Amino acid sequence: MSTARLRGGRVYDPANGIDGETRDLYIRDGRIVAAPASGAVDADYDAHGMIVMAGGIDLHSHIGGGKTNLSRLLLPEDHRDDAPRDASYEAVQDERGRYLRMPSCGVCTPGTLATGYRYAEMGYTAAFEPAMIASNARHAHLEMGDTPIIDHGAYVMLGNDELLLQMLAAKDDFERVRDYVAWTMHASRALGVKVVNPGGISAFKFNQRALDVDEAHAHYGITPRDVLRTLTRALTELDVPHPLHVHASNLGVPGNLDSTIATMDAADGLPIHLTHIQFHSYGTEGPRKFSSGARAIADAVNARPNVSIDVGQIIFGQTVTASGDTMMQFKNAPLARPHKWILGDIECDAGCGVVPFRYREQSYVNALQWIIGLEIFLLVSDPWRVSMTTDHPNGGPFTSYPHLIRLLMDKSFRDAQLERLHPEAKAASVLAGLTREFSLDEIAIITRAGPARLLGLKDRGHLAPGAAADIAVYRDDADRERMFTSPAYVFKDGQLVARDGNLVSTPTGGIHCVSPAFDRSIEKTLRQYRETNLASNFAHAAISDDEIRACCRGGRLLPVACVART
Repeated sequence: MSTARLRGGRVYDPANGIDGETRDLYIRDGRIVAAPASGAVDADYDAHGMIVMAGGIDLHSHIGGGKTNLSRLLLPEDHRDDAPRDASYEAVQDERGRYLRMPSCGVCTPGTLATGYRYAEMGYTAAFEPAMIASNARHAHLEMGDTPIIDHGAYVMLGNDELLLQMLAAKDDFERVRDYVAWTMHASRALGVKVVNPGGISAFKFNQRALDVDEAHAHYGITPRDVLRTLTRALTELDVPHPLHVHASNLGVPGNLDSTIATMDAADGLPIHLTHIQFHSYGTEGPRKFSSGARAIADAVNARPNVSIDVGQIIFGQTVTASGDTMMQFKNAPLARPHKWILGDIECDAGCGVVPFRYREQSYVNALQWIIGLEIFLLVSDPWRVSMTTDHPNGGPFTSYPHLIRLLMDKSFRDAQLERLHPEAKAASVLAGLTREFSLDEIAIITRAGPARLLGLKDRGHLAPGAAADIAVYRDDADRERMFTSPAYVFKDGQLVARDGNLVSTPTGGIHCVSPAFDRSIEKTLRQYRETNLASNFAHAAISDDEIRACCRGGRLLPVACVART
């Protein structure tokens, strides 16, 4: 086995307490290893003066499944305007070696190939689909498997599926509900569970236009709090590493900060993760009845160590919003830019709404949304409980991450951007008075080490011997956006995949998933429900090991252990 050395870089590895120390890293057989006793290496990479981090991990990015593909189909102009320079394979030779450029395009929702390439070109080595519908799991895995280079996984959606709601309404034994949750994760090869607008997608089908945390579902009589308590308890007892991933009630509604805090408390102190929390942090103060609730939300997160969040920062420009929250997407459809939208449903599992949107600097609401996201980043004190996301593509494309990093690290740049916004939004915010600038160590936490810890990825997000050799090496640059856009080197499982922001190889990524234990007698209930209500055959419901590998172009299964929390 050959050994490679990455020599003389400044290492930022917060999981192991390393904050900018100059070190050599050694790579063998896809893993980081201790220095060989002989000191001999087969390949040597000079990283003197450069910044070395683990590969980036995007904890929440819509990269696979029905609504992602619908988003691509809804905006063909996005792909036409971003067409590759050559319709077929193209290779370019320069003084640094052979670079690859391959056909695939799109900015708002890139094609599967472009998604993998662009993540890798920025130094990211994993991304996770946060909204996989169980009945559409094969499609989601096929799309993620067609995404090269990066590892992937998905959170299966529960909390609006008819069977779970029926069980809750009938006050079924909790153990049976827990077994249903575990079976669903096992069958769909999921890494976690997500709930979108708990009970609200189902309530919309019964003509409810809103469902607050303690408001009863018109048909089932249960509340979002009932759903949240059940699912958080189930995942905790099943020892699933990632907490319940929650898209809270009342997304985008002025005054929703109260229901967001109520959602945190619905977990009764058990681990819970609130996703794209920027969209759930709005007050009603001021003449426009729309204000920042960032300080109240940050204070609530700071006071509740069981709560983790990702932000869902908006980025100005054209994008497309793609969500299972049909209740809110139907409400937002008149705001579509351009004017076209899609709503759908599959097997009564959940829902799907796709609405194009353009965030504008001179819109008071959009400007304040941008401000609120940054305020939350800067006001939450523990970076280990905050992950950097744009809720791709809902708040903006993932390719905006280098720009967002600069906003967090450079107050003067942030202030200059603030001056360009709607003046009333600036006046309504505290952003100008926040002096915090993220350090490189904190950036490594919110983009790598923190997401890995939240997902239970023991061998990712850090650089200790034994870890997967997923490594990004950046040329130190005062312009942090330029720095994080084009790494000098990116390694995936020890293989060099990008150099100076350009691809040099495109290996197949792996599939992260968990398989909690469950009583197989639950399958009798599931079989009966499917035969009575659904079109799919129960015999084909579960995805086998061989099938998931075939879906994902032969990618390795990367099982994540279920371990009791201490």
